Amino acid sequence: MPIGHLAASAGSERVAELLERDGCCVVDGVVDAALLDEIRAELEPYLATTPLGPDLFSGRRTRRTGGLIARSPKARELVQHPLVLETVKATLKGATNFQLHLTQVIAIGPEEPAQPIHRDQWAFDLFPFPKGYEVQCNTLWAMSDFTDENGATRVIPGSHRFDDRLSFKESDTEPAEMGAGSVLFYTGALYHGGGANRSSAVRYGLNITYTRAWLRQEENQYLAVPQAIAKELPLPLLRLMGYARGAYALGYVDDLRDPIDVLRPGAGETGLGDFGRADRRAREGSPESV
Repeated sequence: MPIGHLAASAGSERVAELLERDGCCVVDGVVDAALLDEIRAELEPYLATTPLGPDLFSGRRTRRTGGLIARSPKARELVQHPLVLETVKATLKGATNFQLHLTQVIAIGPEEPAQPIHRDQWAFDLFPFPKGYEVQCNTLWAMSDFTDENGATRVIPGSHRFDDRLSFKESDTEPAEMGAGSVLFYTGALYHGGGANRSSAVRYGLNITYTRAWLRQEENQYLAVPQAIAKELPLPLLRLMGYARGAYALGYVDDLRDPIDVLRPGAGETGLGDFGRADRRAREGSPESV
């Protein structure tokens, strides 16, 4: 099955439709490639000092640089991109809210072999989530052109509906080729992996992922972003980072305080969330109704 491509003018409903059908899609030319160049320039000091991965999965010729909200003001634009947030909301059906899961530049160096094919949601202790119940929605922005030769991420369209813990080879996958400024959307249940880089240049991709807010974040935003920086960020971004209750009641502070009050006293809501509303949303997004 080929990877679906959409124009940048496609709305979030159409992107979400392809994610439900195929588990992935590419939206071409969403932002100007110059924005990705600016982000890379902001991150260059950190990219240069990030160590190579220690194993085959993380890539011994691959650097993974995180902490992008603190390190790259321009990257915050992608974290909060309207098309992305609207698509995540539509994909994570029934969630009271969702949160930022990780921010990471993945720089695959020359001669890096293909990454083992996996599901990102295996990070949650390999828990077998029900088929059709998506807990994670991911984006991978092309900072440089993604080609079959330079390690374009490889996916198996439709595999978000497959059984869990399956094994695949690189030949079972399709490369998500796309130009700089384009974005690959894929769900946490999709089988995928970084491609082998057979070129002489580094392939740069910017991975920003989102999860239901009752799951633990892969990248700890409270520590990755110092409070001195966090206090200056807009409220919607702070809530997306996790300064909000997960679901309707998780993560409050001391006497039922809204987490946002820690950074912005008086900006939060009092008490617990709305259980009735959370219950209705959960029923709408239950595995039986998906």
